[in-house]
Amino acid sequence: MRLLIVPVAATVAVLTAGAPGAHAATDVSQVAEALREDPVYVAPAASDLLSSADAEALADKIKDADKPVFIAVLPADQPTRNLLLNLRTETGITGLYGVRVGDRFDAAADSSVLSEQAVDNLVTSVQNAGDPKAQLNDFVDSALRNVGGTAPASWSDGGDGASMDVGGLIAIATVLAAGGAGAYALVRHTRRRHEAQQRAALDKLRVVVDEDITAFGEELDRLDFHPAEAGADDAMRADYEGSLDAYEQAKRLMDGARKPEDVKAVTQALADGRFSLTRLAARREHRQLPERRPPCFFDPRHGTAVADETWTPPGGAAREVPVCAADRTRLAEGRDPVIREVDTEHGRRPYWDAGPAYGPWAGGYFGGGILPGLLIGTMLGSMMAAPAYAADYGAGYGYGGGYEGGDVSGADFDTGDFGGGFGGGDFGGGGFDGGGF
Repeated sequence: MRLLIVPVAATVAVLTAGAPGAHAATDVSQVAEALREDPVYVAPAASDLLSSADAEALADKIKDADKPVFIAVLPADQPTRNLLLNLRTETGITGLYGVRVGDRFDAAADSSVLSEQAVDNLVTSVQNAGDPKAQLNDFVDSALRNVGGTAPASWSDGGDGASMDVGGLIAIATVLAAGGAGAYALVRHTRRRHEAQQRAALDKLRVVVDEDITAFGEELDRLDFHPAEAGADDAMRADYEGSLDAYEQAKRLMDGARKPEDVKAVTQALADGRFSLTRLAARREHRQLPERRPPCFFDPRHGTAVADETWTPPGGAAREVPVCAADRTRLAEGRDPVIREVDTEHGRRPYWDAGPAYGPWAGGYFGGGILPGLLIGTMLGSMMAAPAYAADYGAGYGYGGGYEGGDVSGADFDTGDFGGGFGGGDFGGGGFDGGGF
């Protein structure tokens, strides 16, 4: 039996060979077979929508990011009923699937890599891009920032698109004889890429956490308290020592952080320290001791929250969030709270719209139990809702598990867990006909 290696640049040529027409080339099982070998497939009858060079560049981008994102470009007459669901079933790999059919675009994903709401948002954001190349690149760029998991191992097995000749068979035999050296090299390459991504995320977090540690240190410097002052008792001294210990612990933990999830312990220490200061202030002013509360949702540097207030983010749903006294006043007066913003490639953004790396940072401040409710409807909340998020940024935020991105599940997956896009015949949104997914 003749074996073939089919990268995206050769997909059109391979599927065209011996095919009686466009319908054979766009059979879902053939599309799925191609996607198991490469992240981008362009049907021969849709080659006017995306050139081989552009498709190959798009595929390289996905492979370099090591994420399970699949793209198919099909002609306008391709049947679309249950297309995404059938494509996912035939491909058998957990991931995010985007399909361009003529001038329409839709997508769906396993919830383990991206939530349905996040998929909806991604599809909506690219619907006005009429040019296929621009649309698909915009979709992939946004998807790679949000999707969880890693690429399937099968993508690393491709070659130069030629039929496997005797020399290729000899090469395979050599690898097999080497006792799995090739497989080990592939695993090592994937691991190194994942570690590099984690280091980049940690570098982003380090800037923000260092600001938090510095702000807490300045707060301690301004504190008008001495353990030997008149009126100081053992409880006050314990609170004071607790805040100092938390400050030193946060610095030590951040110095030793090696991956994004390590940051959770740092911000948890800072939250503990600020609560110690809040309790110390109550003792000195002879007030009732406060209950343990998280820091201010809008900016943890504001200190321990004093109340829960209703807040509605732009374009989002109302939710109860813990707020400091100053932001509570602002909200009561109809003004905007003072929100913690961080640097992103798109400029300054609120931390909950800045990317997945800020999950551990927020998790340490707000804990796993309340965090999902605080972040519902935000970019960060949508990404953290995917169980595979834990593979990149740590667990403990109140979400479940399951297959991770890039895992081979075959047809054994919950169809109710595979969704997104507009479906249901909503052509106005660009979705596909026939009841969705």
